[in-house]
Amino acid sequence: MTKILVVDDESSIVTLLEFNIKKAGYEVITAFDGAEGYDLAISERPDLIVLDLMLPKMDGIEVTKKLRQSKVDVPILMLTAKDEELDKIIGLELGADDYLTKPFSPREVVARIKAILRRAAKGDKFSEEASGSGEENKLIIGELEILPESYQAFLRGEALELTPKEFELLLYLAKHRGKVFSRDQLLDAVWNYDYIGETRIVDVHVSHLRDKIETDTKQPQYIKTVRGFGYKMESVKE
Repeated sequence: MTKILVVDDESSIVTLLEFNIKKAGYEVITAFDGAEGYDLAISERPDLIVLDLMLPKMDGIEVTKKLRQSKVDVPILMLTAKDEELDKIIGLELGADDYLTKPFSPREVVARIKAILRRAAKGDKFSEEASGSGEENKLIIGELEILPESYQAFLRGEALELTPKEFELLLYLAKHRGKVFSRDQLLDAVWNYDYIGETRIVDVHVSHLRDKIETDTKQPQYIKTVRGFGYKMESVKE
């Protein structure tokens, strides 16, 4: 059974989430502070973590950071308050896969969990198929090489360390290179949710991608900003 770790210091929220996530058919383990949550993530190896941002002993950002440093790539759904915009962006940059702003409905939490797990399963399936099927289809743009089936990307032959969302955004732009997308269009295509007013997520991920693929982030060669509208992937020649 798929195992979900819920980490929140509010017992009422933990109880609510535990009930609804179990009802959806998942096993649930719980923790009430960041240190306990980190320890359980290491020992229990859950399939997904629902992680509150503001926690005693170790906050959600520190938990995420330590897990990623330990090469634990379990998907993380971060829970934040409305006034924690900077922290939620930092959380995404450190490797959280998604976030929900409190207050939220249990139904939405379960929907996000299912969506994240589907993406993770898709990535695992692609990796397994690619490892046993010889040469896969590649997208080559300049010195950038993207392998869609194995969720890998290379720049000048060197593997890029991308979060799942960074890879999906890069792949989407690469598949539609030359086409301009608004931030809302990218949110809908890559995140699959209606993030009204949350377009900062796109900007953060584009910035992170540029740090990893561009020689000069102030004059990007691959991902161009179209002022007043959004972004596009340039058709860079090799």
